[in-house]
Amino acid sequence: MNRKYLAFGGAAGLALVVFAVWFLIFRDTAPEVVSLDSAVGVVTTTAAGDSATTTTAVPAGALDGIWVVDTAIGAGVVEDSSFVGYRVQEELANIGAKTAVGRTTALFGTLEFAGSTLETASITADLTQLASDSRGRDRQIRTQALETNQFPEATFTLTAPVDLGAAPADGQSFTVEAAGDLTIHGVTQPVTITIDGQLIGTTVVVVGRVPITFADYDIDTPRAAVVLSIEGDGEMEFQLFLTKS
Repeated sequence: MNRKYLAFGGAAGLALVVFAVWFLIFRDTAPEVVSLDSAVGVVTTTAAGDSATTTTAVPAGALDGIWVVDTAIGAGVVEDSSFVGYRVQEELANIGAKTAVGRTTALFGTLEFAGSTLETASITADLTQLASDSRGRDRQIRTQALETNQFPEATFTLTAPVDLGAAPADGQSFTVEAAGDLTIHGVTQPVTITIDGQLIGTTVVVVGRVPITFADYDIDTPRAAVVLSIEGDGEMEFQLFLTKS
């Protein structure tokens, strides 16, 4: 075989190997941003695949009462479960820009509806259970940044009723603005969160994101040899599956 072709083939093979290594090691593997479509898909897929799951819809206008965060949905798969987490941009040595995402499924909460109005809501997340794609990052936030060893919980408490306009029918989505107090790192700040939701059978699905400025919560940028820089702003995001108590 012609040496030119051998050389060309060898170079092409080496290029493919280099690309494969780059793709596997340096690609940004952050989970997708929370979305209502994705969350609803979890519930509908679970219902379709589980013959024991009832899909009987909540009667129209019957949201009244206490709803709780259902931590059984998802069977331990974070993206398919109720979770609260963070999303922040970081620059890592020898890797470049990465999206750091950490999530915890260790949470509980209650919401109370009266007619088409959300009267009260309280959500608490155990931040000591936050997990990302880096164990090193997870260890660091225990003593730096969020300092979860010292401030293990984050909470959100609704401070004003939220009117949905009308209680949603099965399969009907809604978008509302929820004002409340968000406590992170021992600091409480007022926030307004845009919440997207949908009633699917006997489950209310809600997702949302809220920007977080670290300085507002006295959060210092973590320090590590691999970390070149971290943006001073990030996001808190959540995906919640609610069932009636």
